[in-house]
Amino acid sequence: MNSPLEAKELKERRRLTIRGAVQGVGFRPFIFRTARDCGFEGWVRNSSSGVVVEVEGCADSLDSFEERLKAGAPRHAVIETIVSEIISVSGEGRGFSILESDARDDVSSLILPDLAVCADCLREMNDPSDRRYRYPFINCTQCGPRFTIMAAMPYDRAQTSMGAFESCAACVGEYDDPLDRRFHAQPIACPECGPQLELWDRDGSVLAGRDDVLKQTVEALRAGRIVALKGLGGFHLLVDAGNEQAAQSLRERKNRKTKPFALMYPSLEDVRGDCHVSEAEEGLLISAAAPIVLLAHKNPQRLAPSVAPDNPYLGVMLPHTPLHALIMQDLQRPVIATSGNRVSEPVCLDESAALKRLSGISDLFLVHNRPIVNRADDSIARVMGGQAVILRRARGYAPLPLRMGSRAEKTVLAVGGHLKSSVTYAKGQNLILGPHIGDLDNPEACAAHEGGADLFIRFYKGVPERVAHDAHPDYRSTRLVQARYGEKCFPVQHHYAHALSCMVDNGLEGPCFAVVWDGSGYGADGTIWGGEFLTIVEDGYERTSHFLPLKLPGGEAAIRDPRRTALSVLREIGGDFALSGLSEEEVRILGLALDKGINAPATSSAGRLFDAAAVLCGVCLENSFEGEAAMALEFSAMKADCDEVFEFDFCDGIVDWRPLFKALIREAKQNPNRAARMFHNTMADVIVSVARGQDCRRVLLTGGCFQNKLLLEITLERLREAGLEAYWHRSIPPNDGGLAAGQVIAALRAQKDKGTQI
Repeated sequence: MNSPLEAKELKERRRLTIRGAVQGVGFRPFIFRTARDCGFEGWVRNSSSGVVVEVEGCADSLDSFEERLKAGAPRHAVIETIVSEIISVSGEGRGFSILESDARDDVSSLILPDLAVCADCLREMNDPSDRRYRYPFINCTQCGPRFTIMAAMPYDRAQTSMGAFESCAACVGEYDDPLDRRFHAQPIACPECGPQLELWDRDGSVLAGRDDVLKQTVEALRAGRIVALKGLGGFHLLVDAGNEQAAQSLRERKNRKTKPFALMYPSLEDVRGDCHVSEAEEGLLISAAAPIVLLAHKNPQRLAPSVAPDNPYLGVMLPHTPLHALIMQDLQRPVIATSGNRVSEPVCLDESAALKRLSGISDLFLVHNRPIVNRADDSIARVMGGQAVILRRARGYAPLPLRMGSRAEKTVLAVGGHLKSSVTYAKGQNLILGPHIGDLDNPEACAAHEGGADLFIRFYKGVPERVAHDAHPDYRSTRLVQARYGEKCFPVQHHYAHALSCMVDNGLEGPCFAVVWDGSGYGADGTIWGGEFLTIVEDGYERTSHFLPLKLPGGEAAIRDPRRTALSVLREIGGDFALSGLSEEEVRILGLALDKGINAPATSSAGRLFDAAAVLCGVCLENSFEGEAAMALEFSAMKADCDEVFEFDFCDGIVDWRPLFKALIREAKQNPNRAARMFHNTMADVIVSVARGQDCRRVLLTGGCFQNKLLLEITLERLREAGLEAYWHRSIPPNDGGLAAGQVIAALRAQKDKGTQI
């Protein structure tokens, strides 16, 4: 038998520093229970760098303990690194405990996004014998608010908006009980001590409280009224999706002419009743992120025609909070659940803003007294080419990071562009993507954008040493950071940023050949680019090819009115100038502007070519929202099944679209859907033809045009047939919402080329 001294010498003490998304997922309780099961002494606590553990026991057992941490971590945890070091044995015999957090370290812990309500909490919420029966703020270590309630790191209740709610004795007991699934759940609450609901009228007068709120809300929705609901990261506007009059009223009040509304369904079974749902799409719907998923619908008769006019897809999500779940299970029918904002403004965060900005839209306001600290709109995803693609990265995904191939020794902030703006922050090897903010068309959006940048600076306690932005000198995002950061600013060409975002999304270093198609971006020569073929090299990019430039009569007016673009196409090919909706006088005036180059900038934009094709096929004559004409062309093309293509010319790096449009007009007179399909086929063939002439076999497909599922999938098939490797987006949006990520990589590459890595 060993003496006490010999037993102590056989022991070993280790300090483990665990970095990653390890706060707010039940990681400390998991470590606590595991260490207690092993009979170890020591402690665990949150720190600004992650989770720190000191654990004492036999060396062999400690090795096994580390393996258990990696293999059995909570399902939402993301372990990036575990640094283990041997320290002096304590031998104090105090058992294992959870200590108070330490915020003195360098902040490198990752912020977890909000997690959709879990099955266990739903089960308790619907159990009449449970003390949280029908409580709309039920949560545990595996679900509930995270990012949207956080004010600072580390993730502790006192540093969240739940700090204002003092826990009752029962909640304290659960929080302190190692065997309870709410052990150290920071947002823990119950009807006795947690947030509460109220229902308000347009003047802010209280109509109901507690469970009566839910009953009256459901009654109001059944009666066709519009309800503004305060959710996790902002407000939703809810209305019965089967009530055409109510849906039309929402469109009129929100000034939203035809853009599709998102829907929320009570259950996955209900979704299947109206939509085709693949295994991959189901995985997205029921995931902890619970995004809006674009699904092909099969039963439009159950929905109001105004939900998604002339659109074969529905944007569908499931209830992601207990509050939404309670309403949906009582209502038992789908609702429109659109962002609670006015056109072009960010989603409303608090009651005062909602009353001010939504009182002309909503009839009632379902509010609660848990403050939202950080904005997070709904994420949007679509399965394309067999993989999920995030089209809008927000609730459920942001601000989880992507790992970069190399480490940034200093911090970089990137602020994106003008449309679909978001910010990205680089620290260490992490590319931390902020949530979608929106278009910077008004002071409210600009303030939200600045707040998004300040959020990372506050969380990670570091003013950025380089600030990347779009090269367009007049973007508000550019002007905002230039005024604030001056010499730290680094301009990045728009399409180069798109290409780099696709590369980092796929873990590629280069070289790569990038097909970057979108509506517009400021070109390196000062013109408007948008149909670009770029070779990405170590020290930047080369513009290998592009579409023949086309003049846009009226400049930005042609984006809203694609008939102008179609007119420009017709003048270039010598076609008939008669266009539906344009008078002879309008055609004459616009023709003069084109001839004299008055407010008629030239662009290589692929997006504008899609617009013109939509008009000339007769499927759409205006863009009441971004991309409407291109979407209509895609939907028209889906109705035809053919592999034929139109002719086009490619010479000296210029793709000449004029032969294509001459043939398209002839075909459209006979069969518009077939013409639309042949246009898509031809655009895919353009990509293959240009890519075949490159030395690089890796082809990136990026930019807003590749939100088009049909275009992407036709292109993927033809690239593979040509023996080329195709890469497209996954976690980073292909549209301008992904620009900031690419801007960060551009800044890092530029510094590396100079020999001093940021």
